[in-house]
Amino acid sequence: MDYDLQKKDWRGLLGRARRADAFRLSWPTRITIMRILLIAPFVGCMLNTHDPQFSEAGQVLLRRIAVVLFFLMAISDGIDGYLARTHKQITKLGTFLDPLADKLLITSASLLLISERGHVDGWQLPSMVVVLIIGKDILITLGFLIMYLITSTVHIVPVWAGKVATGLQSAMVIAVLVAPELASVIPGYRWFARVLWWSAAAAAVLAALIYIRNGTRYIEQYEQAQTAESRH
Repeated sequence: MDYDLQKKDWRGLLGRARRADAFRLSWPTRITIMRILLIAPFVGCMLNTHDPQFSEAGQVLLRRIAVVLFFLMAISDGIDGYLARTHKQITKLGTFLDPLADKLLITSASLLLISERGHVDGWQLPSMVVVLIIGKDILITLGFLIMYLITSTVHIVPVWAGKVATGLQSAMVIAVLVAPELASVIPGYRWFARVLWWSAAAAAVLAALIYIRNGTRYIEQYEQAQTAESRH
C-alpha cells in the first residue's frame, strides 16, 4: 500500500516537472525577449541626445550608450538564431518573436535617425530610405494578415534577402550612430555611409518583392489543394 502511494507520488512529481519544463522558455526565446526589452532604453537614450537639460558631453554619452545597446541587440539576433539551430530549440513562439524584434528595432531606430530629437547631427537619414525600409515591414505584415485570413495559417519562412536586408539595416544604424567619431578619421566615410543606407533600402525592396511572390504562391497552392479536395 505504502509502495503504491509512493509510486503515485513520484509519478505526480515527474508529471509536474514535465509540465514545468514545457512552459519554461528556451534560452533563444529569452534572448529574443531581452532584445525586445532593450529597445525601450535605446529609444530613451536617443530621444535625449538633443535635450538641452543635458550638457554636450552628456548628450554624446547618451548616444554612445545607445550605440552599445544597439550593438548588443544586433549581436543577440545572431546568438539566439545560432542557439535555436544548434540545440534544436526552434519554437513557434521564437519563430514569431524573432522577426518581430527585428522589425521593432529597425523601425524605431530608422524613425529616430530621421526625427529632430533622435537624429545624429549632420547624419540625418534620407526620408526615402526610411520610407522604403518601414514600407517593406508594413507590406510583409499585411501579407501575413491576408494569408491568415485566406488560409487560417501563418506561413513564416525566412528568405535570404530578408536576412541580408536586416543585416544591412543594422549596419546602417550603427554606421550613422558612430559617424561623428569615425568620419573625422576615415576618409570617404560619408560616401560609405550613403552607399550603405541606400543598399539597405534596396535590399528591403528586394526582400518585400520575394516575400510577396512566396506568399502569393503559397496562397495559390492552398486554393488549388482546397479545390482538389472539394472535387473528391
